[in-house]
Amino acid sequence: MPTVLGSFRRTVLAPSMADVTFAKRGFPGAGAEAAPHLEAIPQSVVCGFEWGIEGRGEWELERLLSLTDPELRGFAYEGATMACTVLDVMPGRRRDRTRRLLTGPGERHIFLAYIGIGFAMARLPRALWGKVIPDLPGSAYYPAMTWLAVDGYGFDRAYFDTARWVGRQEIPAAYPWQGFPDYFPRTLDQGVGRALWFIHAARVPDVAAAVRRFAASRRADLWSGVGLAAAFAGGCGREGFDALAREAGDHRPELAQGAVFAAKARSYAGFVPWHTGAAIEAMAGMPVQGAVDLADRSAVDSDGGGPVPDYELWRRNVQAHFASTRQSTGA
Repeated sequence: MPTVLGSFRRTVLAPSMADVTFAKRGFPGAGAEAAPHLEAIPQSVVCGFEWGIEGRGEWELERLLSLTDPELRGFAYEGATMACTVLDVMPGRRRDRTRRLLTGPGERHIFLAYIGIGFAMARLPRALWGKVIPDLPGSAYYPAMTWLAVDGYGFDRAYFDTARWVGRQEIPAAYPWQGFPDYFPRTLDQGVGRALWFIHAARVPDVAAAVRRFAASRRADLWSGVGLAAAFAGGCGREGFDALAREAGDHRPELAQGAVFAAKARSYAGFVPWHTGAAIEAMAGMPVQGAVDLADRSAVDSDGGGPVPDYELWRRNVQAHFASTRQSTGA
């Protein structure tokens, strides 16, 4: 049965199913054909959060998550991780729920789980952000991919405060994530780019126009986010993905890099929907396995002491592959 405290947390911190619909948010893509498909994604996040915030036992939470559709399961884990993060940082004894979830069945959804931590950050004061990431020394993606939490924070802000972060295009105050405060706004822009795919409901001309309304210096990271969202979430057919690749223009390597990261995340989770394959073929010119292999050989294994985050070096390595391919083919 739901606890009184759990119900309070859910009411205060989480939107309702209706709150995440495009019509409720006032998104221009509310009437688009892809809207119901894309709305199911944040609604799955809401489900995962509600299950997690009630303080259910680990077995019951994991069982509920396992019953979700495989295509949407990672998003439900986003919500559950968000809930576990909130519970972990509340005053009192640290419960370590997030670490246990991510070293258990949530490990295969680690990429989206980090995004879920970013959703929690959007509802927590900055003073608590230093406590949200659990130590995962056995994970190949810790700490490099914890930047996805910042990406998730950016997505959340653009989705729920669109007038500020998309309309007025505000830039957040720097935050020393992994010791790189100047990189924080760039990663946030990757999340904003992902949100643009949802805000405009996968209507490619509108998404591209929205990116171009931002300052030129921000567009590369925005296109990277668009590529990740398009390949991971879908919402259009092969013709739409082909059009997206054309619209990206000189930022085609960043778009492709985002799509490669989506392919890696989908493959790692054990379920690759048809639209991910179509998107990878269109935006990266390779099959899903080729994108996974590219992501794996581009990863950086360092002590993190360089001038830029390992996460950014990983992104640059993938982008460099497409930049060199483009130069050699003249595309």
